[in-house]
Amino acid sequence: MKMKLALSAMALALLAGCSSTTIVRTETTYEEAAANKFVVANRDAINKLVAGFDLGPMGDTPVLVATIVNVNDMRRSAPLGRTLSEQYATHMVNAGFNVKEMKLRGDVFVKEETGELLLSREIKEIAQSHRANYVLVGTYSTAASVTYVSLKFVRTEDSRIVRGYDYALPNDKDITKLLQVTAPKL
Repeated sequence: MKMKLALSAMALALLAGCSSTTIVRTETTYEEAAANKFVVANRDAINKLVAGFDLGPMGDTPVLVATIVNVNDMRRSAPLGRTLSEQYATHMVNAGFNVKEMKLRGDVFVKEETGELLLSREIKEIAQSHRANYVLVGTYSTAASVTYVSLKFVRTEDSRIVRGYDYALPNDKDITKLLQVTAPKL
């Protein structure tokens, strides 16, 4: 009798556990979005790249930020590269740089699905038209678990790299989504 009572109690406990509903939250909160590690990592990368950089002589001279491109195909970028470039520009402005918004000018070729690509042969000409002494350029390379990002701050006068910084982003679901290249519209 005691055995039946014990088994019945265990069965009721199991059923009670099964009947309770566990709520799983899948949406990101505003607080979580504000503390997003992707944004923090990109801000930190720019801060490390420009730490101690003397703004004195260039003061009001514009700086350009090129779209960060795929290291395996310098003519292509994914939403990740364009998002990185936008965030870098914002963080450079906040660090005191005079960043020129190229999308507002009609003389810079902006290819749909790609963004502002500054290839080495084009940098000098575009920089002269914007009167920029420096350009931020970079690449990303996707590996199994991380995406490597390499940034270079280039002096346009002689194409000299004056600063560089490398870091990695985890290939989480957001990075994976941003790495997807959409098919060009016909």
